[in-house]
Amino acid sequence: MERIRLFDKTFRTFIPNGKIEKAIDAVAERINTDFKGCTDIPVLLCVLNGSILFTAELMKRLTFNCEIVSTKLSSYSGTENTGKVRQVMGLTSDIAGKRVIIVEDIVDSGNTIVELQKILADKGASRTYICTMLLKPDACRKDLHPDYVAMEIPNDFIVGFGMDYNELGRNLKDIYILDEENGK
Repeated sequence: MERIRLFDKTFRTFIPNGKIEKAIDAVAERINTDFKGCTDIPVLLCVLNGSILFTAELMKRLTFNCEIVSTKLSSYSGTENTGKVRQVMGLTSDIAGKRVIIVEDIVDSGNTIVELQKILADKGASRTYICTMLLKPDACRKDLHPDYVAMEIPNDFIVGFGMDYNELGRNLKDIYILDEENGK
């Protein structure tokens, strides 16, 4: 089991890249089935920065025409979810009248998704879908039912595959979990 150090914390391998890729294959297959033959052009909404890798991998597997739009929201400080969502960057394109697939790296408290759904409704999205690479069901405080979930995980702090600890670790191909035994 590989261990890495980011700033003052040690992390150990939690989900190897092969398992991540298989989960993305499966979620893309479900989306392709649901959107097969669509005549509109749905929008993939990449929620920066965490979902960059997931969005890229997912988009490569989709078999229907789609656009990509980005936005950036923030609710974390270090390893803690602050509970307050702030919009750091607005939508990079108009989504009025379009179906939008929100592509998130992780859904934990649910605060970011709820806020994002309000923003998209205000901007005129015809319908929104939630697609997340990871879901922490034990952490979710909102009545959310994501449409597409690649994997469910426990309520632990993780990094890698786009997710960070104070902006480090996003480039890691595997997902790592905080290693409490080897120093926080």
